[in-house]
Amino acid sequence: MSRVGKKLIPLPQGVEVGAAGSTVKVKGPKGENAFELPRGFRLHVEGGAASIVRERDDAQASALHGLSRAIIANMVHGVSQGFTRVLEIEGMGYKAEMKGRTLELQLGYSHPVIYELPAGIDARCESTTRIVLTGIDKGKLGQVAANVRAFRPPEPYKGKGIRYEGEHIRRKAGKSAAGA
Repeated sequence: MSRVGKKLIPLPQGVEVGAAGSTVKVKGPKGENAFELPRGFRLHVEGGAASIVRERDDAQASALHGLSRAIIANMVHGVSQGFTRVLEIEGMGYKAEMKGRTLELQLGYSHPVIYELPAGIDARCESTTRIVLTGIDKGKLGQVAANVRAFRPPEPYKGKGIRYEGEHIRRKAGKSAAGA
């Protein structure tokens, strides 16, 4: 039995969870989200909590049980509080700027890098070197953050590039001077 799958999903005030067939819909103050449950699972809502019930008892069903519960718990958290991902830019002349729904980055290339934000993801630049991404879908937010970071990942010699807040970059020593 999946330990994660057995846990109840607490529903905060103002969050509604419902199922239509195998589609689970979560609606809250920040928006709404949907997820397709795998075959052999159903949603059970009682009182202020929801749970995922499985009908089979094999290894694959156990793995999907925990996964499904975690995804729905993330959806509940997303529509009630939202998710945030912070990116930091380090490097001489590297900067970011928002222009409407477009993120414009100067990353040492001969041209600016322009990234159009997908629907459901918002961004703001707190400074020219700090980008704050927010959204209700944890998976989509993480993918957008990874896409932006991929334009100039941090390099190990000087540490220049785009990194996640709190990410540690292992530094390497540069070339040593030639011996006698």
